[in-house]
Amino acid sequence: MGRVIIGMDPHKRSATIEVIDDGENVLAQGRFGTDSAGYQAMLKAGRKYRHRTWAVEGCNGIGHHIAQRLVADGETVLDVPAKLSARARVFATGQGRKTDPVDAHSVAVAALRSKGLRQVAVDDATVALRLLADRRDELGRARTDTVNRLHLLLLELVAGGAKKDLSALQARALLNTVRPRGIVGRTRRQLASELITELAVIDKKIKTADAQLTELVAATGSRLQELKGIGPSGAARLIGDVGDIARFASRGHFASWNGTAPLDASSGEQERHRLSRAGNRRINRALHIMAVVQLRHDTEGRAYYRRRVAAGKTPMEAMRALKRRLSDVVYRQMVADAKAARTGPGGQSGATVQSSAAGPIPMASSSDQSLPGPADTHPKTLLLAGA
Repeated sequence: MGRVIIGMDPHKRSATIEVIDDGENVLAQGRFGTDSAGYQAMLKAGRKYRHRTWAVEGCNGIGHHIAQRLVADGETVLDVPAKLSARARVFATGQGRKTDPVDAHSVAVAALRSKGLRQVAVDDATVALRLLADRRDELGRARTDTVNRLHLLLLELVAGGAKKDLSALQARALLNTVRPRGIVGRTRRQLASELITELAVIDKKIKTADAQLTELVAATGSRLQELKGIGPSGAARLIGDVGDIARFASRGHFASWNGTAPLDASSGEQERHRLSRAGNRRINRALHIMAVVQLRHDTEGRAYYRRRVAAGKTPMEAMRALKRRLSDVVYRQMVADAKAARTGPGGQSGATVQSSAAGPIPMASSSDQSLPGPADTHPKTLLLAGA
C-alpha cells in the first residue's frame, strides 16, 4: 500500500481520525479518547499503515498535546492550520457542515493537497520562550489593571490624584499622607493599600520574568536586543513565535505574516494600499513597541518617520511605514542570527534553532512588497545599541 494520510480533529478528551490514500479514498475512521488507553488504541490503528503521515489540526493550540505525544513516539506529524481545513470542508460539502468526522476528513484532504506544511518537532527552548513571553504579557496586563484601579481610589483620597507612571513605593508614600476619618474614606484607603501590596508583588514577578527571559534569549545566541526598542520580552516573543526564520523566503513574506505589509487595494487606474489587520498580532505589537521606542529617541527610525511626514504622509501612515521598515530590520537580524547558529564557533556547522511554535509556511501575495520604497540594506541602519 502506498502513502496514507491520517487526518485528526483533536479535542481535549477525544480525537477523531480518518485515514485516506493518495486518491482521497477513505480507508478507516475512528474516535478515540486521549487518555493512555485511548491514545494507545489510536496509535495501534494508525500503525497498521506502513507509509503513514499524521495530519493534526491546530498543533499550536488544542492539537498540541496529542501532536507532541505522537512525535515523541516517532511518528511523522504535519500541522494543518484551521483555516486550511475549513476551506477543504466547505469545498467538500458545499455547505460547510461541521462535525468531528467531517473535520477529520477535511484535515486529511488539506494535508494531502497542500505543500509546505510544517512538520511538528519536539518542543524545544523556543517553546519555553513563547510560554514565558505569554506569562510576561499576562503580568503586564495585570499590572495595568491594578494601577488603573489604584488610580481610581487615589483620586478620591488625594486632591488631583496620583501621577500617571506610578510605582508601588510612590503610591505607598502618597497613601501614608492620607488619614481619612469617615468609614468610606477608611475603606478606600484599605483597598488602596491592598492594591499597592498586589502591585509590589506583580512588579517583583515582572522583574523575575525579565531576568529569566534575558537569560534564555542570551542562551540562543540572538542579538535581537541590540536593536533599539527590543527588550527581553520582545526578543522572546520574536524567537518563540517565529521559530525558524528560514521558513520565510524573503523579508516580504515575513512582513506579510506579521501584518506590517500593506494590502493592495488598487482599483482601475487608482493605485493604493491599505492597512493589513491580518497576520500575527503579537509580533505586530512587538514591532509597534519597537517603533514607539525609536520615535522617543534620536534614531534612524525617527529620522525615517520624519522624512515620511515631510513627504506628505499622515503621522499614522508614517508610523505604518516605519513598522514595515523595522520588520525588515528584524528579519535581517534573525537571518544573521540563524546563520551564526548554523556555522557555530570557528566556522564549524552547528545546531540550528528549530521550533514547533512556528506556523505554516507563509504564502506570497501582493502585500509582500516593501512599502514605501525598498528597505535600506546597510547593516547598521536602525541597528542601535540598547533596548
